[in-house]
Amino acid sequence: MAAKQMKFQEAMKRLDEIVTLLNNNELELEEAMSLFEEGLKLSAQCEKQLKKFETKMDQLMEVNKEFEDYLLMRVHENDDSRTKDAMAYSLMNGGKRVRPTLLFSVLEGYGIDARVGYPCACAIEMIHTYSLIHDDLPAMDNDDLRRGKPSCHKAYDEATAILAGDGLLTKAFEVALDSECSAEQKVALVKALSWYSGIDGMIYGQTLDLQSENDLNPTLALLQEIDHYKTSKLLTLPLVCGCILANKFDDVEHFRKIGLVLGLEFQMQDDILDVTGSEEVVGKSLSDEDNHKVTAVSLLGLQGARDMVASYDETIRKELGYVSCDVTSLSKVLDTLLKRTY
Repeated sequence: MAAKQMKFQEAMKRLDEIVTLLNNNELELEEAMSLFEEGLKLSAQCEKQLKKFETKMDQLMEVNKEFEDYLLMRVHENDDSRTKDAMAYSLMNGGKRVRPTLLFSVLEGYGIDARVGYPCACAIEMIHTYSLIHDDLPAMDNDDLRRGKPSCHKAYDEATAILAGDGLLTKAFEVALDSECSAEQKVALVKALSWYSGIDGMIYGQTLDLQSENDLNPTLALLQEIDHYKTSKLLTLPLVCGCILANKFDDVEHFRKIGLVLGLEFQMQDDILDVTGSEEVVGKSLSDEDNHKVTAVSLLGLQGARDMVASYDETIRKELGYVSCDVTSLSKVLDTLLKRTY
């Protein structure tokens, strides 16, 4: 095998085989020397790749810290108030930052620095956080725990939580317009933010979700429709915004398809974790069963839900083959989401 043609995992596996063979005292000297030389080449290759991974991790950590600082700056730049404190409490209360990471990975695929996406990613995270604040309210899901800490209405009060959500939603559009791009691209960004999070997007999904609580005959089709709007829309949004910022509008339709299936997969993973996880690990109240909500697990069973997640992932990987950017970084993000435990 030629070392330069081998992937990191293959090289490590071959190295392990070589070590096993070299420990065999029955090898002829010539064969042992040949294996030893191959092992040295593979070892050098793996070391070089590990250094690349280390550099990449350092860059990602730098971007993550910078972006967290950017979020903090944007949420603190307005006049002091209890509402602003509640906005900051929820926005900076941990979270997986899935949507910003998706946007940054798309930009990386187009060869664009992640910092170009900070304003838009911040706007998306503000909209996502506002939706969580309102979703946790007693009138909706009535959850006391969010991201491992008291929900906004528990840490403050219901009225302040409502205002904090309103504040984050409206602030998002101001921040998004600070993106360094053309006027045409800014209009496209604002339209995308409005459409994917609005009455024909995430909010419609929340409406369907609330209506389904008293449905006596829930179906998988209903569940998928809810997840399509409530979850898929906000996961599609960063992918589409990445295309807009890169001025690659031809890829938008492909990323819409990816985002749709990703949302279904992501929500089904959440449903599985609601059954297999704990509140301490997942970081939120596991209230779906208590609220008699329709979930993938309640309809398909645990293994059936896991099988469907695998099917969704296969569909996403196929669609990635049609986009014009390098999908290496995005694929790694998708791998992480698929294997997540919280």
